[in-house]
Amino acid sequence: MDSPLLCINLIFPNIPYSSNLKTTTKCSSSSSSSSSSLSSAPSIHHEWDENIQPETLVSHDQEQRPLSEMWKEMQGLNNWEGLLDPTLNPHLRQEIIRYGEFAQASYDSFDFDPHSKYCGTCKYQGAHFFENLDMADRGYQISRYLYATSNINLPNFFQKSKVSSVWSTHANWMGYVAVATDVDEIKRLGRRDIVIAWRGTVTYLEWIYDLKDILRPAYFCSDPSVKIESGFHELYTKKEDTCKYCSFSAREQVLAEIKRLRERYEGEEISITITGHSLGAALAILSAYDIAEMGLDVIRDDGRVETKIPITVYSFSGPRVGNLKFKERCDELGVKVLRVINVHAKVPTVPGIIANEKFRYQKYIEDTISFPWSYAHVGVELALDHTQSPFLKPTNDFGCAHNLEAHLHLVDGYHGKGKKFCLVTKRDIALVNKSCDFLKSQYGVPPHWQQDENKGMVRNRDGRWVLPERPKVEAHPPDMFHHLEQLLNKSPGSQLEMR
Repeated sequence: MDSPLLCINLIFPNIPYSSNLKTTTKCSSSSSSSSSSLSSAPSIHHEWDENIQPETLVSHDQEQRPLSEMWKEMQGLNNWEGLLDPTLNPHLRQEIIRYGEFAQASYDSFDFDPHSKYCGTCKYQGAHFFENLDMADRGYQISRYLYATSNINLPNFFQKSKVSSVWSTHANWMGYVAVATDVDEIKRLGRRDIVIAWRGTVTYLEWIYDLKDILRPAYFCSDPSVKIESGFHELYTKKEDTCKYCSFSAREQVLAEIKRLRERYEGEEISITITGHSLGAALAILSAYDIAEMGLDVIRDDGRVETKIPITVYSFSGPRVGNLKFKERCDELGVKVLRVINVHAKVPTVPGIIANEKFRYQKYIEDTISFPWSYAHVGVELALDHTQSPFLKPTNDFGCAHNLEAHLHLVDGYHGKGKKFCLVTKRDIALVNKSCDFLKSQYGVPPHWQQDENKGMVRNRDGRWVLPERPKVEAHPPDMFHHLEQLLNKSPGSQLEMR
């Protein structure tokens, strides 16, 4: 059987076969002595003949235009029409992977260790966040971290420490807001991009059993027929007055920060891109809708002419969020959602098993009898199939099918419906096994290989192994209350609360 990496010759038959295309297995190790450095892990390197560049051959016309001239199409201006099929647009492939890696960063930086007093926090300071994740070249800087209270009815989602002395008894770190600040990156993108990345679940799927499938009015607008799943609503809107990190809800944190950044970069061309995986994907869609409903994407000049900041969601293996009315309202507001799914994953099938967007009479039962368990996906779907990748082994583990790194691997090899799987961007396949056991054993990559060196323990001056103290992170920007107050005055019916 031919090597899967040689499938380029099958996709582009006019290109001569190159014997210089080969796979080598090497070991890369982290030499850093920092407690946050990752243990060494094998890395599969794919060496490509430089004369064969499959991405440039997908569409000659598309490749002639730089991303800076096509960014609005990549952000869903035309609902990605002609960019997914018959062939995946090369710019779009790279953008999906890029935003997926922003979502993956929320996992790689999260402290899951229940034996650590820092369990539930981000392991890194905002100023060094991307540097610690080897993402300093992305040209973005952290604007703020996002927190949510864990005192809600999703016990299998939140991570809590088992030790008595903890950083917070109520809060969990939920993600971050970042801004493109590098001049060259802004030029390449064609605008200044604001990213919101929500943390989801790496391997644990038990949280889906906590969902009650109960729809409730969002009350972000005056229409009570726009409804969302009650657990997502609670996670997004609940706060805890006794906790400095959760004294403002996740919703309030996001809205205030977007308002602040919009004012800071007034006059520039801006995009708002929201990404997340699993439950994080639900929060991504919910917050995108909220930003649009609050009118934070609308810019008016002195002549009262309105322009809109594009709001785009890159969702990975996300569940349904709301009812059909919610979906229709997102469409009305111009929220663009590209949902990347694995057809074998379970999370995208819930909630709404009985009545969903595939049900012919969904609109009738919602409008006529107010059916309480009717859900609809939002946006455009890119459906992938892990059985098409020759690198992945057959498995009944739903965690593997749900894994974000596996999704990014599938995007890298996808060329359109019915076309041969072939990797394009040289993305290391060892990343697939970072937090699961999905790669075939012949590639020599151990499962679940990502871990902090010595679990974060370091030797102190006395030669004893200790868990070092982490610098305290600012809970909220000092001007947050000011921005929330202005939002409240602008939208008194939005259920934003001031204390």
